[in-house]
Amino acid sequence: MLRNIYYTLPPSLRYWARRLYYLPLDSYQGWTGQRHPLQPPKGLIYTGDGDYLKESNKRLKQLQVHCQLQPDSSILDVGSGIGRMAVPLTEYLNREGSYEGFDVVKMGVDWCQKNITILYPNFRFQYIPLMNDLYRSKGEDPTTFQFPYPDNTFDSCIINSVFTHMVAEEVEHYMNELGRVLKKGAKGIITFFILHEESKSNMEKHDGFKFDYDFGHYRLMDEKVQSANVAFEESYLLKNLLAQHELKEIHRIDGYWSIGKKRHENDDFQDVVFIEKI
Repeated sequence: MLRNIYYTLPPSLRYWARRLYYLPLDSYQGWTGQRHPLQPPKGLIYTGDGDYLKESNKRLKQLQVHCQLQPDSSILDVGSGIGRMAVPLTEYLNREGSYEGFDVVKMGVDWCQKNITILYPNFRFQYIPLMNDLYRSKGEDPTTFQFPYPDNTFDSCIINSVFTHMVAEEVEHYMNELGRVLKKGAKGIITFFILHEESKSNMEKHDGFKFDYDFGHYRLMDEKVQSANVAFEESYLLKNLLAQHELKEIHRIDGYWSIGKKRHENDDFQDVVFIEKI
């Protein structure tokens, strides 16, 4: 399986493998001008699948509908990657609005600073060298990392495809930090792989994601690269990851990850949980 071969490579080589794989397409789009001015080459997009702009605009719409995001909102993007969420927000937030993002991959932060912040000063990105065996071979301990923002700062948040790449202790700490920096009543989006009766049954019946390594309240897809993909039990998600940190679920969109195919083009691959700070 190509995914398993990819995970056997050290993190630095994974980036080069992706760049080489997409080099013909990226070169063609560059020559023909088919790429959006604020869209990075596909070989540089180290997280997230699907159409870069289509997926990010879908998330923006979800923030507007389910989280009542306003043009003057202050939004936190945990795991800002290479600007997937920031790009559509540049056309939505006004000058009173603000965006703060941080990521563990310097390449993504550098690209965002050079291509987004230079045009939109209210969009700021920080590089945080945290350990994650999917993206980095070394770094600081994420279970002791304090988000670099004051208490009660943000009106909204998005944590897209981040907790699917972190083990339980790391996610619990991030939830504590999230509860600290969000204002009361703030709403946001978090994506997970959620294990419940239906998704477990689907995994057995369909050629979807398989989480074969069971650790009780969470499961891993790959025992050697623990952060490759992580799924959490629904009961643990609601009691530990949300309720203990003054957060509650207000809406959910079930992803199609467990059945191995898209049901229609608007489906999400990961489970999307809309939360509110209480």
